[in-house]
Amino acid sequence: MDAHLRTTRKPRPSARAGWFRTLRKNFPLVTMTLPALVVVLAVYYLPMGGIIIAFKDYRFDEGILGSDWSGFKNFYYLFSTRDAWSITFNTLYLNSLFIVTGTVSALALALMLNEVRSRWLNGVYQSLLLIPYFLSWVVIKYFAFALLESDGVINNILSALGRETISFFSEPAYWPLILVLASIWKGVGFSGLIYLAAIMGINKEYYEAAEIDGASKWQQILKITLPLIKQLIIMLTILSIGGIFRADFGMFYNVTQDQGLLYSTTDVIDTYVFRMMRKIGDFGMASAAGLYQSIVGFILVLLTNWVVRKVDEDNALF
Repeated sequence: MDAHLRTTRKPRPSARAGWFRTLRKNFPLVTMTLPALVVVLAVYYLPMGGIIIAFKDYRFDEGILGSDWSGFKNFYYLFSTRDAWSITFNTLYLNSLFIVTGTVSALALALMLNEVRSRWLNGVYQSLLLIPYFLSWVVIKYFAFALLESDGVINNILSALGRETISFFSEPAYWPLILVLASIWKGVGFSGLIYLAAIMGINKEYYEAAEIDGASKWQQILKITLPLIKQLIIMLTILSIGGIFRADFGMFYNVTQDQGLLYSTTDVIDTYVFRMMRKIGDFGMASAAGLYQSIVGFILVLLTNWVVRKVDEDNALF
């Protein structure tokens, strides 16, 4: 009996056959993803071969493969200077401020827009709030200069009030606040619309039941809105933390106008790498700084997701 069952039982399909069957079944969908896969491969994965420069004494005349190996010397020279710790602190500190203030501002904006009952006004507000997101930091640089220069708008107001004017481009203490405000102004519209879309997807019956029970607007926000979009907030926060070591080069380079007097509070890893390549031509140290930036960012994503998984497994990103 057992022998008969063994001989008549259909053989299990191999893993390769199952893979080909799945590919054939989903071939149209796979074809649609090919352009995006090619872009990701060309832009993000092929350049990863340049990591080798971080471990070489790179010379233009000898090329990447012909340059001598230097091992970890580039990393040693990088971390033996004060610059490494300064740019690391600035990058972490400023990006942490951007994440916290940006998330709070976007949520507040989304909650306020959700209370606008006129569809026409809501559309106008959304369009106006999105305009800064599409402006280049090069354009915003001129707005910032007009506001902050010695005879700019802010100093003219201070003079009219009888107060002492401020030389913003030589006073680094003011720039964390200035950069946070610039980041919020440019990005809050886009981020706010993401949260607004999630809020608009919440079933209105929850709010109707809460109103019948006498819940105020603030109680509805705390007990209904925020809990139901918590997973989106956590996901976007994890993704933001993954890029916490990647500062917005356009903002830091253009808004500050690359002023050396401001480096103590505005110099981040991205601007440091650019300066190493442009002024010193040290591609090895610049690549070492970039690799250090990528590895730490990757570790932070894993660590943050691990913490979220320990607290609430359902809200973890992976």
